[in-house]
Amino acid sequence: MTAPAAGGGDLLAVARSGVPRPEPRFRSRLGPAAVGLIASFVTVGLTWAAMAAYDASLVLSSRQRLVAHLVEWTLCAAVVAVPVAGILGFARAWSARRLARAGDLPAARIRAEDARDALWYVLGLGLAALVIAFAAYLLAANDGALRRVMLDWGFIWRGRRALLRGFWLNVKIFAVTQVLVLIWALIVAVVRMLPGRACAPVRWLAIVYTDVFRGVPAIIVIYLIVLGFGLADVPGFASMNKDDQIFWLAVLSLTLVYGAYVAEVYRAGLDSIHWSQTAAARSLGLSQWQTLRHVVIPQAIRRVLPPLINDAVALQKDTALVSIVGVVEVLGAAQLLKNRFFNLSPVFGSAILFLAITIPLTRLVDVLIARDRRRTQGGRS
Repeated sequence: MTAPAAGGGDLLAVARSGVPRPEPRFRSRLGPAAVGLIASFVTVGLTWAAMAAYDASLVLSSRQRLVAHLVEWTLCAAVVAVPVAGILGFARAWSARRLARAGDLPAARIRAEDARDALWYVLGLGLAALVIAFAAYLLAANDGALRRVMLDWGFIWRGRRALLRGFWLNVKIFAVTQVLVLIWALIVAVVRMLPGRACAPVRWLAIVYTDVFRGVPAIIVIYLIVLGFGLADVPGFASMNKDDQIFWLAVLSLTLVYGAYVAEVYRAGLDSIHWSQTAAARSLGLSQWQTLRHVVIPQAIRRVLPPLINDAVALQKDTALVSIVGVVEVLGAAQLLKNRFFNLSPVFGSAILFLAITIPLTRLVDVLIARDRRRTQGGRS
């Protein structure tokens, strides 16, 4: 009898010979569970110590201290979930080992998998607890100096009107720019896909445009266009008042930069549509433009909707870059308040305003991706 071939040939030879394959080695996961149990108690100890240091650094009135204590006790109680998961994991691993010694391997494997799940809970909850501990340590360091410099809610509240007024300008810049970007980028993407040698010069112009404006940082484009066009009195902008001129030049800058990025997203979606869709549309008598408008573009946009929203999130954040050219949007207002109060808390307040928009948009991306996955996998939409 010849020896079986190495590697995958061994399994093939065993399957052909009719000899049953050996069962995989059983692992009770008792060792990792013990490590997880110890780590869970260490995590709780570190978190409680950090929260105690944070509490000691607070200088509050009696009512404020009561609220602070409620928050701290709630967090300390929530952290107890880490050792609870660690105890469950260790108990399940011990039970798996006992069942294996008793010869009940199927039940032992199930119990070992339960122990593994508990260890994942220990890892996830433990990391969250360590993040809380690190934040508490930072906020308590140097007698709470970081809180006084960056997180003084009194300064944020006193500058709320200026911050909201500036943020409304960010929203307007974002809304106008986003509409222009979606239209302009689609034109560039379609131009890049025009067939034939006669369209080659136009295609190359689109390629040069996307390469240039994806390669130059947005802050440089804003600086050159807003200040350069303003100093040169470019026709069309020179007749505007100063505020309108800066607004529209900022919109133009962001449109050129994000148009290049979004054009590539569109192009990826257009390329993903199978050629048979175009062939079927043309065989029905549709022209090239009608095929793009009614068949290719609707399918492509549906496919690239999540990355388009991701680019919208990035655009909303990058509207803060226009502060370098004198636009008093939220970051510009925060800087003025920072110079007035000699405190960075208004800048932190501007970050909160951005989060109020970007986080819902990001979650919307997750919802759209999940819905598209259900549709493509045959589930309900």
